[in-house]
Amino acid sequence: MNDGKRTPWVVGVSGASGTPYAASVLRGLLAAGESVDLVVSRASRLTLLDETGIPFRDAHWREDLAAWLARGADGKPDAYGDVDVSDVRYWAAGDLAAGPSSGSYPAKGMLIVPASTAAVAGVALGLSKDLLQRVASVTLKERRPLVVAVRETPLSGQTLKQMVALDEAGAVVLPASPAFYAGATHIQDLVDFVAGRVLDAAGVPHELYRRWRGELGGGAPGVPRAG
Repeated sequence: MNDGKRTPWVVGVSGASGTPYAASVLRGLLAAGESVDLVVSRASRLTLLDETGIPFRDAHWREDLAAWLARGADGKPDAYGDVDVSDVRYWAAGDLAAGPSSGSYPAKGMLIVPASTAAVAGVALGLSKDLLQRVASVTLKERRPLVVAVRETPLSGQTLKQMVALDEAGAVVLPASPAFYAGATHIQDLVDFVAGRVLDAAGVPHELYRRWRGELGGGAPGVPRAG
């Protein structure tokens, strides 16, 4: 790809539980031929290690990312084989001079998956305490798409107010809430449904889940998926 024409989606991964959601979104973007700029918060490294056993190291980020994206939501380490991560650019969370920190840096928009309540608060208040929050603020001020996949339950009144503030600022607030009409038979199906809805909100084509077609019973176990 001609780097001069590269216009990526920025994917921010916060410290909330739900790293399989981020992996599915990343695989979906790459499968659709999209370029990706990746920001992994410090807290999310701990979550990733806890949920998958995979570290995420600045000096070995490409190797660690490939291992992460190859892993299924059920923990199978080689569920997706070798995922091509050649069109992913990684920016350290503490690098506030990174490309995406400026509105002049070309980007299609930003997807925060998963989004912790701390990330929601930081973006809603415009704190920009790290690169993830800064890029989200830039995305809003430049009127680019921002999808915030909130992963928390229950939600406090303060967080609900902050989510309303994000909605009013133009973001899409998308709770990580799997649906069951898509015929889920595996944990990966539930993860892919949420990831697919994130990509839907961004306008990125995918085939991660069975769409509702107005046919009752289509999601029952054993019913073949529609193409």
